[in-house]
Amino acid sequence: MRSTQVLGRAGAVTVAMVSGIAFGTVHTNTDAGGALHATAGAAPASVACAGVREKVGTLEGTITPNACAFMKRQIAFGETPTGTPPQPGEVGHPRVTAYLDIFDPEATLWEAGGNPQRGHAVIGNSIVGSLGLVPDLRYRGTEVVANGAVVMFGQWNEATVKGHKVGYPQVARNVLSDDGKTIQARRYYDRYTVFRSAAPELRNLFEGVADTGPDADTGPAADAGRGPAPRSFCVGDITARLAAWNTEDIDALVGGAGHGRLTAPGLAAPLETVDGKAAYLRRLFDHADVLLKPGQVAFGRTHTFVEWHGTVTSPKGTNVPFGIVERFGPAGEWELYFDTLPLIANQAQVEAMFQRLAQS
Repeated sequence: MRSTQVLGRAGAVTVAMVSGIAFGTVHTNTDAGGALHATAGAAPASVACAGVREKVGTLEGTITPNACAFMKRQIAFGETPTGTPPQPGEVGHPRVTAYLDIFDPEATLWEAGGNPQRGHAVIGNSIVGSLGLVPDLRYRGTEVVANGAVVMFGQWNEATVKGHKVGYPQVARNVLSDDGKTIQARRYYDRYTVFRSAAPELRNLFEGVADTGPDADTGPAADAGRGPAPRSFCVGDITARLAAWNTEDIDALVGGAGHGRLTAPGLAAPLETVDGKAAYLRRLFDHADVLLKPGQVAFGRTHTFVEWHGTVTSPKGTNVPFGIVERFGPAGEWELYFDTLPLIANQAQVEAMFQRLAQS
């Protein structure tokens, strides 16, 4: 499916993005063509941020005091046990309090495909509902990049859903106030992976996508089939890559990501060949007509996160808020974070799934 709408947008954009485990929106810094640009002036010096570095896999970028304060709050919520799950309206529950400590009182939260939510009262009730579904939700930080007021917090989540243990990756994208409270946030992960036990009628969109052909073997031929050597993603790449997403230019997307393995929603194993990665994107575009805009970008020493957000129209006939985060890693690895649920289910199916989850 191919979008033919205008690509460029300027200014700040707020778009709904996330899902059952709460969070919010985005502020973009754009030029007249819609691409992100670097903020002028000298970057502030990084701080040590003791107590955070040992609790995440990697921590890179410009670590300002507000970024450090945010990360400590984010880690604290992930480590806090729920104990007895909060009852409806129990926003004074200890774990709900730890969660709300992350947010500015006027923070904005978006749920995937939903309406914007604002403020502690609404956000608190949202997490009460989430902890009712997954009271043992815990997470640890993986790859984390901070660029001052923007933090891309990669994490590995674990929870029990209807008696099934699940683990899944997520990127928490936050824009911070001066005191390190989140004013805008989004969480990128695949709800299908989390809640598929409650929806046996739904099928993995990427079932069967794998490396095939001679390039999947080992040796020099395989190395040639894995694409060009990795290079650092830079600000100057953003406009062209946005155009590649919106015009479904698979060759440009695969070629621009380098030769590392692709990890993405729905895959049984990472993809290493050009043909395998192209097959993945072809399957995505067969089920999704995306119209994306530039979001936040965070550059670290070896990791870069790039956010795209906007809408998707699926074969189900629905047009919903949608977005993708790409992570480019030090060995050329390419990782995608997005929600496949709106691509395989209509709103009635999604609501039925959550009703099943809520049943004891």
